[in-house]
Amino acid sequence: MNSVKSSVNVKIDASVKILATHILERMGIDQTTAIDMFYRQVIKEQRLPFQPAAALSLDEQIVAAALKRNPKRVTLPTDANGNVVIDKEKHPDIYEWAVNG
Repeated sequence: MNSVKSSVNVKIDASVKILATHILERMGIDQTTAIDMFYRQVIKEQRLPFQPAAALSLDEQIVAAALKRNPKRVTLPTDANGNVVIDKEKHPDIYEWAVNG
């Protein structure tokens, strides 16, 4: 590789820079070295050295949160037309949600 140095100028959120700089300092690495390491890894792997993922939608976040809580599963009876029948006394939280959303 060529040993001629080149500059990289980027705009980044100030809080991200501060937090990352503190972590890098604890590792004994300055920002220039960290960025150089990142670029070298991109060259070596011919891709980003991590897998970017799209942010979850609000609905996906709600489902993920519910799954982490591991809510109790309830089987509700249905009428002849297939409509769910919710007993207000047995399942007041489900009834409240069904009525008020």
